[in-house]
Amino acid sequence: MDAAVIVVGAGPAGLMLAGELRLAGVEVIVLERLQERTGESRGLGFTARTMEVFDQRGLLPRFGDIETSNVGHFGGLPVDFGVLEGAWQAAKTVPQSVTETHLEQWATSLGADIRREHEFVSLKDDGECVEVQVRGPQGVHTLRCGHLVGCDGGRSAVRKAAGFDFPGTASTMEMFLADIKGIELEPRMIGETLPGGMVMIGPLPGGITRIIVCERGAPPQQREVPPSFDEVADAWKRLTGDDISHAEPVWVSAFGNATRQVTEYRRGRVILAGDAAHIHLPAGGQGMNTSIQDSVNLGWKLAAVANGWAPEGLLDSYHSERHAVGKRLLMNTQAQGLLFLSGAEVQPLRDVMSELIAYEEVSQHLAAMVSGLEISYDVGAAGHPLLGRRMPSLELAGERGGTSSTELLHSARGVLLDLEDNPRLRGRAAPWSDRVDIVTAQARNVSAASGLRGSSAVLVRPDGHVAWVAPGSSRDLPSTLQRWFGQPGRR
Repeated sequence: MDAAVIVVGAGPAGLMLAGELRLAGVEVIVLERLQERTGESRGLGFTARTMEVFDQRGLLPRFGDIETSNVGHFGGLPVDFGVLEGAWQAAKTVPQSVTETHLEQWATSLGADIRREHEFVSLKDDGECVEVQVRGPQGVHTLRCGHLVGCDGGRSAVRKAAGFDFPGTASTMEMFLADIKGIELEPRMIGETLPGGMVMIGPLPGGITRIIVCERGAPPQQREVPPSFDEVADAWKRLTGDDISHAEPVWVSAFGNATRQVTEYRRGRVILAGDAAHIHLPAGGQGMNTSIQDSVNLGWKLAAVANGWAPEGLLDSYHSERHAVGKRLLMNTQAQGLLFLSGAEVQPLRDVMSELIAYEEVSQHLAAMVSGLEISYDVGAAGHPLLGRRMPSLELAGERGGTSSTELLHSARGVLLDLEDNPRLRGRAAPWSDRVDIVTAQARNVSAASGLRGSSAVLVRPDGHVAWVAPGSSRDLPSTLQRWFGQPGRR
């Protein structure tokens, strides 16, 4: 084997996965066909859940001072994300290029082997390993790995080569995105509908302005190269009457509203993550964030297989958990597209939705959906509302001094948090201590909103989701540990 895992694509999903695998000591090669990052930033900022995920790995300080906001939208209708008690605010203006830079530095610092100018050509999965044909600077050569992961975007070559089914709907329109400078434009909220379509204006760092143009009725194009800025400026003038042709384009792109999802996230030893597994209208900035969270769900499970202790079915849970998340992502982006890309015929629906959003419970529901905070996995147990949901951040005092439940996840290991200094509990978990950190501590800030008042212990998976709570879980601790972390004392 050249590596336990080969990842195709050095975007946010591929780089996040590489870092997760290296935290577990797994050898990983990342293949990227481009010589260097393009500097283009289709994704902007982080949802509240991605902020939590980065915090769990100690990555947030790499980004410096992040501008955050509770102002959000659903289909262009304003939603106050401040109704989500105890959650991070969303980061609004971190360009994807910056995210990729920091994730690449993190992954390489952990020992990931990132090979640029190496293009995936083909694969052969013989059931024991995957042979990967790669075209590099020295020609075509073969690499062998235990698992191949396609993180190579919406046009994924890995997905096509492995024969994944990718059902859904094709684009019915074309939209333009451009980052421009040398011009001053008043911000326009997304969803500002005009007689001929929709436009958006948003300021970015460095004196750059992002514009999005959706001209209703513009047919989808099969483009091999990006559109010219003249096309963008012409569409802008038709919609708004304003001339922006004198602006300087930083980069220009076109996109559509195609909606597709693979029927399975894994076929044998080939796995898909991010846009390779699901494409959708970029509504609410969810695409890059969902892709990063795919990799965090997959990384520790794939590492468990590579390290020899994964219980049966652990890797299957990647599909069952993340396919459901992707399905809801497609549903909510399609709904948002109807709201802000349709014409006057949808105005009654917008009016009704505006009335509903005024109710706090509705705002909480929509904000949690778009931010990723609603996600709950089936962990094979019932009886406590936190089971399968994300672990709230708790300030802790105990054997490690002052810390938090979030800091305990920096190493991407499981964590058993003993909140009542119970030697018997720790003894039952001790056979899994090579995979699970057993920590005794007292919680300082157990709010009613956290859902942990009265809890004596919590088992948290490496991805930050709760697998067991005492009291309340219908499954005992040893069987839960075995379900997620394999046989005791076995590596």
